[in-house]
Amino acid sequence: MNVLVTGGAGFIGSHIADHFQARGDRVLVVDNLYSGYRRNLDPAWEFRELDIVDDGLAGVFAEYQPELVVHAAAQVRVRCEDHLLDARCNVLGSLNVIHNAAETGVGRIVYLSSGGAIYGEPEYLPCDEAHPVKPLSAYGLTKYTPEHYLRLYALDQGLDYVVLRPGNVYGPRQDQRGEAGVCAIFTGMMLEGRAPTINGSGENTRDYVYVGDVVEAVAAAAVADLSTAAPDDETSRVFNVGTGIETSVKTIYRELAALTGFRGQPDHAPEPLEVRRIALNYARIRAALGWVPRIGLSEGLRRLVAWTQSGRER
Repeated sequence: MNVLVTGGAGFIGSHIADHFQARGDRVLVVDNLYSGYRRNLDPAWEFRELDIVDDGLAGVFAEYQPELVVHAAAQVRVRCEDHLLDARCNVLGSLNVIHNAAETGVGRIVYLSSGGAIYGEPEYLPCDEAHPVKPLSAYGLTKYTPEHYLRLYALDQGLDYVVLRPGNVYGPRQDQRGEAGVCAIFTGMMLEGRAPTINGSGENTRDYVYVGDVVEAVAAAAVADLSTAAPDDETSRVFNVGTGIETSVKTIYRELAALTGFRGQPDHAPEPLEVRRIALNYARIRAALGWVPRIGLSEGLRRLVAWTQSGRER
């Protein structure tokens, strides 16, 4: 197939592109390199340095004629204070991708939404796909909005789509910049002998899912038979991608300290306004796509530390 991966120079997107390249597909990556890196690009891929909100995206779709689009590009900082930037990238950029996918007859688009940010403070745990959506951040709101555009394009133009809502993804190639990616940030600092900062008590929990497992979910979503899923059903093509397990920041700290040999104490900072607890029910994706998480937290963190120690090579 011709596979287009937006955000393919980034952490998750590059792993997704790797999968389809290894499968023998022709891969095109579109990335503006704002949070992605050239080092993540495989020379075997075709690459266009382009912002997904740019009008030039239409020409890329027309030239490449993708049969599958995996939309992983996003502004990923949950605590980003620039709401216009959030909306420009995550809403307008996503709409540009969706519109061009529909206009060029793409076979399917797989969209990476967010399971960690869109539900808000949970009413029950683990959250399933029917849980009320009440995001506490503009990031969560802007990641959720394209789900509705996909449904509208399915109803109006027959666009075939799948939405994946991953938890907190971690693993090799995770960016250490900004506030996102606590696993990568802690790993890098500990290996350099510097004390990481824990915001608040450290008891806040997240559902940490290994990047390789997310790639397997994308691979399953790309080929799944969803012909019985009604396009007017808001959640029939929406799947959580998580472990169902709550893990605290303190636990991440202890695990990584043991793996890196770090013996210092963490610094502390005030707790920001954010979700205190989250875990995702993955029963639907297990039943529909046969997906289950395979890499446990200890093994996933071991792989992250080993990759970081190796010099952060591709």
